Amino acid sequence: MKRSEFTHILTQLLQPNAIKDFAPNGLQVEGTETVHKIVTGVTASQGLIDAAIAHGADTILVHHGYFWKGESQTITGMKKRRIASLLANDINLFGYHLPLDIHPELGNNAQLAKLLDIDFESGLEAGSNSVAVKGRLQAPLTAEEFALKIERVLKRAPLVCAPRGKKIETIAWCTGGGQGYIDLAAEHGIDAYLTGEASEQTIHSAREQGIDFFAAGHHATERYGIKALGEYLADEYGFDVRFIDIDNPV
Repeated sequence: MKRSEFTHILTQLLQPNAIKDFAPNGLQVEGTETVHKIVTGVTASQGLIDAAIAHGADTILVHHGYFWKGESQTITGMKKRRIASLLANDINLFGYHLPLDIHPELGNNAQLAKLLDIDFESGLEAGSNSVAVKGRLQAPLTAEEFALKIERVLKRAPLVCAPRGKKIETIAWCTGGGQGYIDLAAEHGIDAYLTGEASEQTIHSAREQGIDFFAAGHHATERYGIKALGEYLADEYGFDVRFIDIDNPV
């Protein structure tokens, strides 16, 4: 498939222009004009690029790409080595950040909810593109039971702060670094909040506002959107797609 057609498919599917983001969404580094073999992964690290080269991929599709707002504009050091590897091997790099978080079927939030048996209800923020969302556990669980479920499903023990001492029924969540939404979840009177990371103040917010909090890992909570996107492209368009998980304990 022509790269331009591939780009159009992703644009129609993920609607990147509908949300303001911290990095460009879409084609970030141009490679070959045709797309046949795709590697998907969470972050465009050197490890993922090397694995894609070994696999013979012509395209890499990630959640965390390059050219973030506020970073240095110079192409030196680590950034230079990564981009040089892509250019030397004529590999396209596509990155989709918030558009992949919020997609109602393939997105990180949607996929995490599916894995943890959470029913989506609505966005946590006003508007149609809320990055944080809320819903309800399909079966109420104690904080300990929910933490064990997270560990079993995501293969990572979460950080837990559970001041309520009651079973969890309602829950809000945002994959990745979404700890800042805990206060909004508490304002909504929600029982628990789940995200990838925690900040020092997050624990105080949980304790003082009486909301259970779970930090299950930035990487661990964001593996599944990009994987689902690749599987969709393989099923719908016949691409050769391989998801490569470069482990990250954060």
